[in-house]
Amino acid sequence: MEAKRIGCDCVKFQKSCLEAKFTAAALQRQYEDPHSWGKTYGEHKMHLEFSIAQYQTLKELCERIGLDFTASAMDEISLYQLDALDVPFIKIGSGDANNFPLLKKAAQLKRPLIISTGMQNMKTINRIVEIMRENNKYDYALLHCISAYPTQPQDCRLRMITLFKQKFPDILIGYSGHELGAEISKAAINLGASILERHFTLNKKQKGSDHQCSLEPQEMEQLVYYIRSRKSSGFILNDLHDNEELMAALNPIEERRLFPCEFKCHSKLGKSLVAARYISAEEILDETDILIKVSEPSGISADEYYNVIGAQMNENIYQDSPLLWRHIKK
Repeated sequence: MEAKRIGCDCVKFQKSCLEAKFTAAALQRQYEDPHSWGKTYGEHKMHLEFSIAQYQTLKELCERIGLDFTASAMDEISLYQLDALDVPFIKIGSGDANNFPLLKKAAQLKRPLIISTGMQNMKTINRIVEIMRENNKYDYALLHCISAYPTQPQDCRLRMITLFKQKFPDILIGYSGHELGAEISKAAINLGASILERHFTLNKKQKGSDHQCSLEPQEMEQLVYYIRSRKSSGFILNDLHDNEELMAALNPIEERRLFPCEFKCHSKLGKSLVAARYISAEEILDETDILIKVSEPSGISADEYYNVIGAQMNENIYQDSPLLWRHIKK
């Protein structure tokens, strides 16, 4: 209700089928943290996850008050569940931006997509665009995003928005921000971001690691007001020279890559290739043999999926275990 009062256009949640997103080992690992809702990571995530019935209720509430409702699809099952809910668009989060099979399936839906690009390099981002084009998908947007919570000003690299707009002139470009406060997000709008995503909380002191990098109602309201009534881009960007944090966020860019500030998130939530069944040595891998999940420990990166299809196994591997390069014959 606060998001509607403030003037937001859409509220977005996250939708996961935990067994499809994580390996059993990843869910069973101990999770001792002040923000934890359980002794294991699986218990923690289960506490936070809504059911499909709850998502339906939330969607109906949003429709009654005139607010768009959607969620990020964190796995293939969730992708199709959101499609069945008839959401206005589906978000693919940064953790799945290199999950090419999921992107392909999402592109084949008759539903707009928004794709975040945190933790990815330009090779992967170019491949996202290729997958969309190969599937005749043109109603989608790319969001510049840095996967660090919170993101320090010097790590925001807002000039990436300009680079994306130059490199992909026919694609809608936006910004998903995790920095403290709203000033850097204002600058993103003035650099040409057409979509702005920010985490939203009623109280930053609540339990949960995301709250500290979220905006409270007063901050969000000021940001929405600014966006609705912003001045010309050039004037605003000239004014930023008096703000050190904003200037740090606007430092000259380098080629997009996995930045050091994203290592922690990548280690925790980056996805790997995982055995869909028990696979014996000498078998040839096909697409039914490999899943993409957050695994413990991590394995071959998700973006190598199509490079291992057709490869011959070097040794046995158990179901739900991460695939490693030593498992594959060179």
